[in-house]
Amino acid sequence: MDAQQALIDSIDARTKLAGSNKMEILLFSLGTGEVFGINVFKVREVSQTPTITKTPNTPPGVEGVISLRGNIIPVISLAKFTNLEGAPEDTGHTMIVTEFSRHTQGFLVHDVDRIIRVDWDKVKPPQSMLMGSDALITAITELPDGKLVSILDVEQILARAIGVEEIPQLEKVQSEREHMVFFADDSTIARKEITKVLEAMNVKYQQATNGLEAWEKLQALAQRVHQEGTSLKDQISVILTDAEMPEMDGYVLAKNIKSDHRFDGIPVVMHSSLSSEANRAMGQSVGVDTYVAKFDPVILADTLRPFLA
Repeated sequence: MDAQQALIDSIDARTKLAGSNKMEILLFSLGTGEVFGINVFKVREVSQTPTITKTPNTPPGVEGVISLRGNIIPVISLAKFTNLEGAPEDTGHTMIVTEFSRHTQGFLVHDVDRIIRVDWDKVKPPQSMLMGSDALITAITELPDGKLVSILDVEQILARAIGVEEIPQLEKVQSEREHMVFFADDSTIARKEITKVLEAMNVKYQQATNGLEAWEKLQALAQRVHQEGTSLKDQISVILTDAEMPEMDGYVLAKNIKSDHRFDGIPVVMHSSLSSEANRAMGQSVGVDTYVAKFDPVILADTLRPFLA
């Protein structure tokens, strides 16, 4: 089997995960005995740490930059960036090159273990006391041996490292009817940015922190509307969902919505940091109406606007 066919088979295998509520996680260590994880779809490659060029005025934990196949990318020590207690000084033996939210960056880790496949319903949000605005853990799952895996909120890490794009002046939605966007995202930083965009557009919204919570809220809203004898389309103009979320991912959420006739005519937009063609294909396979990559406020607004006319 040639390399191209192997790549196609790999993409096909992972695309089949759409709607199955499963994900694949790359496990790694930061030198403390704790186990961390990142969605395989965010990983481009794993290598030994190359020579890093130091750069001035960078946030703590940003070690510098490297040249990777002609592109200059930042390199972040996860142990230093997260202020992980007990991590050894020299914890960056291995670099995980990641690609998400339209950015490529290297994460330095102590070592990489293996890839595991887990059910999203076994991936839980962290306890509420860990979910403050500064929390860098977006979810937790458990290995068969009882060890816990902390899945880092890499979107928030990236936002802190390189900054968040300011929300520009956006054209407000002009319509004869009042619109409401329902959105679901497990990342604290993503929810904040989506909220800013919708408020700048003068659009009302409701939100959920994962797919299961979203589905329960949507079902409750559908039941209420049915009892009132009104149309759900008059209540919800568009549903915006992240792809990877604890307990129920965005693919299963979209599949549930599209198979429930009460939601007929309500578009589903997938808004994800995973922007590869494979991920777009996964969204299409469960009926997503359109796909928009995180996070560009103008592109998000332009994607939503036709549904809010």
